[in-house]
Amino acid sequence: MVSILIVDDDSNIRELVKHHLQLEGYMVVEAIDGEQASFILGQKQIHLAIVDVMMPNKDGYQLCQEIRKHYDFPVILLTAKDQLVDKEKGFSVGTDDYLTKPFEPKELIFRIKALLRRYQIVSSEKIKLNGTVIDRKSYEVLCNGNLLMLPMKEFELLSQLGSFPNRIFSREELINLIWGSDYEGDDRTVDVHIKRLRERFLNKTDDFSIKTVRGVGYKLEVKK
Repeated sequence: MVSILIVDDDSNIRELVKHHLQLEGYMVVEAIDGEQASFILGQKQIHLAIVDVMMPNKDGYQLCQEIRKHYDFPVILLTAKDQLVDKEKGFSVGTDDYLTKPFEPKELIFRIKALLRRYQIVSSEKIKLNGTVIDRKSYEVLCNGNLLMLPMKEFELLSQLGSFPNRIFSREELINLIWGSDYEGDDRTVDVHIKRLRERFLNKTDDFSIKTVRGVGYKLEVKK
């Protein structure tokens, strides 16, 4: 499920946006300011952020810069400012879109969907990695015309990495996403499953590769 972070010190705005996002089937995470948002980003997987500009402790511009430095997902700045100079500053710090208050919730939804498509964040049932297709409904992988059936945890791990090409996932993050926060095993479990995935696709395709990021975790790279 696509997870969207709303960062705004106005509880009424958060509630309004949350209501419309949930109607669209999105998972919603809330933060009251930039500092709380920074903490949440280190704890949860976020696919898109809606960020107010004027906030205490850490404003929207600062948070947007932080997201651009450490993460790869779209940002919409939400603000009462409508001056060209303010929009220029917003885009200069890396926002993808800019919406001025008051706004129509439907317009916000349109913009969210457009950005998710642009970032190729998967909310559909199929993930395409060149000639390799991961079908999350049937739990099948079609690799250059050949059908592969993977064990469930390997399939979920490949789907997670394939949904976010080039994003680095720590072992702990992958454990929480695939095995659950109550998993009591060793995080080396991830290494074992990554090794098996690599072996399964060895000599079958060069559509993608799973890279080790030393001291951090793993990422999936798609061949261009």
